[in-house]
Amino acid sequence: MDDKIKRLKEFLEKSENVVFFGGAGVSTESGVPDFRSKDGLYNQRDVRFDMYEPEYLLSHECLYSEPEVFFEFYRQKLDTSKIKPNPAHYALAELEKRGKLKAVVTQNIDGLHQLAGSKNVFEIHGTTKKNYCTRCGKKYPSDYIYKSDSAIPRCTCGGIVRCDVTLYGEQLPEKATEGAIEAISRADMLIIGGTSLTVYPAASYIRFFGGKYLAVINKTPIPYLNRTANYVEINAPIGQVLKKTVDLLYN
Repeated sequence: MDDKIKRLKEFLEKSENVVFFGGAGVSTESGVPDFRSKDGLYNQRDVRFDMYEPEYLLSHECLYSEPEVFFEFYRQKLDTSKIKPNPAHYALAELEKRGKLKAVVTQNIDGLHQLAGSKNVFEIHGTTKKNYCTRCGKKYPSDYIYKSDSAIPRCTCGGIVRCDVTLYGEQLPEKATEGAIEAISRADMLIIGGTSLTVYPAASYIRFFGGKYLAVINKTPIPYLNRTANYVEINAPIGQVLKKTVDLLYN
């Protein structure tokens, strides 16, 4: 692995516009469960929700048809208020601070990149850190849903207060997706980390990359990528890899 980390370091040294595209594996090292692995959110037995398909519980349909069920699941499973960033988040923030990394494109909704210090983050699946009224649009604090005394959190106007997360059955946020695609298309290096590129349409955005250097950091191999760029793949914990790489670069 050391030889591959040295190669990753060399790619970074030669690049001026690096973009990171990340998935659930970035946050699992902080203790945030992913969705589909054997220990993931959708495979955690809970008798309260056994009668529902997992995707339904985080869907537009569930929010508006059975809001009590939606918010009970949301409060029980998606509260990351006590979760802290890990070395991967801090390493990416350091690369941005140094002017090397220009953008983070994340499929995660936990806000850990920003908590670690990253500024230019495109959250293509939205975020649990923002809430708004579905009727009047009024914005509410990140902990409003969790602290609400009502089973269905309400606005002062009476509307439902929901998370700013893209639910199943909804379109991805236009501003974030356009920004992500533009950043990837301009990058001379793309780092793909903590994702097996199986969640669409987000995973399709990497096809816009036409730069010179491509790096993949994921615990398991990714079956297929267009490897016309200079390429390195490291199958190891992403926090360990990025921290070691940044230490080599700047220490």
